[in-house]
Amino acid sequence: MKSKVVAAILAIFLGGLGIHRFYLGHIGMGILYFIFSWTGIPSIVGIIEGILYLIQDEASFNAKYN
Repeated sequence: MKSKVVAAILAIFLGGLGIHRFYLGHIGMGILYFIFSWTGIPSIVGIIEGILYLIQDEASFNAKYN
C-alpha cells in the first residue's frame, strides 16, 4: 500500500526525476519526467504534485493510487 506522505516527499525532493511517479506505479509518466528533467519543468510540477498529495484526504488518495 502506497503512502501519500512518502509520495509527497519523493515528489517534492526528487520530482524532477519522476521518482514519485515510479513509486505510484505510473512508469510511463516517470520516464517522461526523467527524459525532460533537464528542462526544470518536472521539478516545478513535482513540487506542486507533492503539495497536492499532502492536502488530499487519505480516502481519495487511496482510491486513486491504491
